[in-house]
Amino acid sequence: MKGFNRPNQLFSLCGLNCGLCPMFLNKYCPGCGGGGGNQSCKIARCSMDHNGAQYCFQCSEYPCEKYDHIDDFDSFITHRNRRSDMEKAKQFGIDAYNAEQAEKANILEVLLSNYNDGRKKTLFCVAVNLLELQELQTVLREIDRKPDMETMTLKEKSAFVAGLLQDAAAEKNIDLKLHKKKG
Repeated sequence: MKGFNRPNQLFSLCGLNCGLCPMFLNKYCPGCGGGGGNQSCKIARCSMDHNGAQYCFQCSEYPCEKYDHIDDFDSFITHRNRRSDMEKAKQFGIDAYNAEQAEKANILEVLLSNYNDGRKKTLFCVAVNLLELQELQTVLREIDRKPDMETMTLKEKSAFVAGLLQDAAAEKNIDLKLHKKKG
């Protein structure tokens, strides 16, 4: 959107974790206010009308009607927890939130670089986005403890890691599938 720029490309104005999204990672999306984005965004327009708040939670009107049902459906991976992520950023501060997201992005890079058999990118991105940092760190420790990991094929490693992520998600009643709006 013309005239809308933001310094933080990892966490959007409305609560998307851009740094954990494959569209951002593959350079298909510049992130929120990342330049080159010509999409019309009602929330960016709203921000410009409200003194250029960098995050919706900084607005005196937050949460407004734009946040009604915001997490009901996923059009892509990082949509599901926008409201809770905004609350976490508001509570702990954006610097602490960004530091945690940077750690999660590093974990995602490890998963994609070492365990993606070409079919797990979406699963890994969703898992890293929805699971807590501690749960992801536990998964990494379990991977490191697997004695025969070096002798496994990439497909076997990928399936093993996917299983660990699915198990971690199941313990927290988290569904690692997108919830797309029907018709």
